[in-house]
Amino acid sequence: MHDPDALRKLPRTREGRKLLSRWYGESRTPAQSLRWQKLVDDSLSRLDTPSATLVSSPGRTELGGNHTDHNDGRVLCAAVHLDSLACVAPTADRSVELYSTGWDEPFRLDLGDLTPRAEEQGKPEALIRGVAAAIERRGGLVGGFAGTMTSDVPPGSGLSSSASVEMLFGQIQNALYNKNRLSAAELAMAGQEAENLHFGKPCGLMDQMAIALGGISAIDFARPGKPRWSRVSFDFEKAGYALAIVNAGGNHADLTADYAAIPAEMRVVAELFGQPSLRKVSADKLIRKAADIRLKAGDRALLRALHFTAENERAAEMARALDGEKLRRYLKLVRRSGDSSWRLLQNVIRPGAVEDQSLAVAIEMTKAFVGKKGAVRVHGGGFAGTIQAYVFVDHTEEYADFMDSRFGEGATTIVHIRPDGAGEVSI
Repeated sequence: MHDPDALRKLPRTREGRKLLSRWYGESRTPAQSLRWQKLVDDSLSRLDTPSATLVSSPGRTELGGNHTDHNDGRVLCAAVHLDSLACVAPTADRSVELYSTGWDEPFRLDLGDLTPRAEEQGKPEALIRGVAAAIERRGGLVGGFAGTMTSDVPPGSGLSSSASVEMLFGQIQNALYNKNRLSAAELAMAGQEAENLHFGKPCGLMDQMAIALGGISAIDFARPGKPRWSRVSFDFEKAGYALAIVNAGGNHADLTADYAAIPAEMRVVAELFGQPSLRKVSADKLIRKAADIRLKAGDRALLRALHFTAENERAAEMARALDGEKLRRYLKLVRRSGDSSWRLLQNVIRPGAVEDQSLAVAIEMTKAFVGKKGAVRVHGGGFAGTIQAYVFVDHTEEYADFMDSRFGEGATTIVHIRPDGAGEVSI
């Protein structure tokens, strides 16, 4: 908790500018300073409090491990500069009143009742309540809060806006009531639980872990309740490459069933081997039992299982390549990941889609632009949404113009990897 005057001055101090540059990149520091200043002013104008705090939670990008986390696999992921930001203070009871940029009315709820509510599914209130419920179930303390939040993680961008706000709400509880003692893994699991049980959306744990940890992380979900992770040290920008996310658009309606089918089909195959997930099933075993799998689970399930076994190993290879500064090897693995997602996982084009194949078009446009020295792959869940591209730093503006002219103004985002995860801002 901090003195309001200190919060107001923070973006203009030397330490504040250093933090902004670290999180957002030097070129974005002036704009972010104004954004922080406005948020603090808006929040403190509504709060009658001797102290408040700032909490920030980044978005995330998936670098490797496409659809592996939900079957106890490995992933490679990173936090990005786009974030959710809140200035809040505790309330005397368990009431929440949180204003948010872009919403006419604040989110109001009572955390005295933490049971899921059908009428809140798909709404921010479900995540506020769900994260608090999950923290309390794990022995943490929860309470009410008031203030203002804003987010520049665009919904539907593939940068995980939902997990970003989940970690924001978790870190608010961590800062206000738990002295920041809750670990990144605990908060990540609380966010996943909130999204599954309260928000009504199936998801793995990668998004929340990437956001909670920050930087580039190699995460192993072999033990889902106790994921193992390690930091990967690499600077794409210093190596001459920019990381771009392109929102190719497409029809996002009713994709939940398509997303849910991927882990479900993988688990059906795993059950044929007496396993709860595919983690302990090798490609050799899948091939030997292919006829039985085709009969009992179907061809697509077999292909998706083969994707998992290769992608799970590939995610670990990608982390080793970056640790060893073998960028050419890494980019080769990125291309293989993209090819596997398209051919085996089949999450580039929605089943039955004819006119809307936006991800496939975006991938082909990017291949034409970057040639053999860049790389491109589907990003995240797939079917609609975003692709990820590695482009020479000197060509970023040209690439953004090239893709925006085909997919709409602002479709391309050049991301800066943020070295720190979600948490309270220290002054």
